[in-house]
Amino acid sequence: MTSPLHGRHVAVLMGGLSAEREVSLTSGRACADALERLGARVTQIDAGRDLSARLSALRPDVCFNALHGAWGEDGCVQGVLETLDLPYTHSGVLASALAMDKTRAKAVMSAAGVTVPAGGLFDRRHAGREHVLKPPYVVKPNAQGSSVGVFRVFEGANSPPSELLAEDWAFGDEVVVEPYIPGLELAVAVLDERPLGVTQIEARTGFYDYEAKYAEGGSVHILPADIAPAASEQAMAQALMAHRALGCRGLTRSDLRYDPVNDVMVLLEVNTQPGMTPTSLAPEQAAHAGMGFDQLVLWITEDAHARRGARDRAE
Repeated sequence: MTSPLHGRHVAVLMGGLSAEREVSLTSGRACADALERLGARVTQIDAGRDLSARLSALRPDVCFNALHGAWGEDGCVQGVLETLDLPYTHSGVLASALAMDKTRAKAVMSAAGVTVPAGGLFDRRHAGREHVLKPPYVVKPNAQGSSVGVFRVFEGANSPPSELLAEDWAFGDEVVVEPYIPGLELAVAVLDERPLGVTQIEARTGFYDYEAKYAEGGSVHILPADIAPAASEQAMAQALMAHRALGCRGLTRSDLRYDPVNDVMVLLEVNTQPGMTPTSLAPEQAAHAGMGFDQLVLWITEDAHARRGARDRAE
């Protein structure tokens, strides 16, 4: 049977300018390989400042946005694609920008009934000179993903996190500081407003930081999560509420913490362009739900093309 993508020109956007460049290159190459297996004509683009000019010359049928982090995932590239009138995958300008801003996203999700962490937004120098919360707590940049620049301050710590005062700190001057929530790290992928499952993540480093996410053997994924059915239902319900509240579309992945002792479920953030390799969390959940990696890539690409077609018909 001929693939719907046979002969269609798909530009895969990867790499980019953010601290998550290497992760994006891995995602992009995996998606490009899948698209080629599906019969598409694929152009891989390492996205830079000349992206608009390159896409204007190429005029692909659809753009598969495999960028992660600032500029590629925060609404900027989405705005370029809107201006060029090119269909693209994943969420639009507003949802992308909102989800990347952790503080504003928390406010919107909380108003919609999602349980989010306490804490607040601080100047990194202030948080680096004195404890702004009682330890233990977690510090994270306000507008980064993939756990870039995230670290934990342990209970009983005498000194505030001096890392925030480093001259080479490259993750912005605003940091989110939140109480550390004991318990389990969970993830829920949502595809077309359908929660795919709940994954429990056990980090070899003891904390689910960048190394635990991407280093070989850095973490173990337990799917389905080893938690009570009611807790799994709660995690999926929270992820779907967050997906809807932020106005996301296509595929997202929500990260949560669950304290089984006190039965407390907290949604940390929504990733509008989750990692896309066959062993990444969202594709793993899709496979567990019966959708293989190539089928997932096909659905995401077709969804982008169909949305643009529906808009054109409406006009």
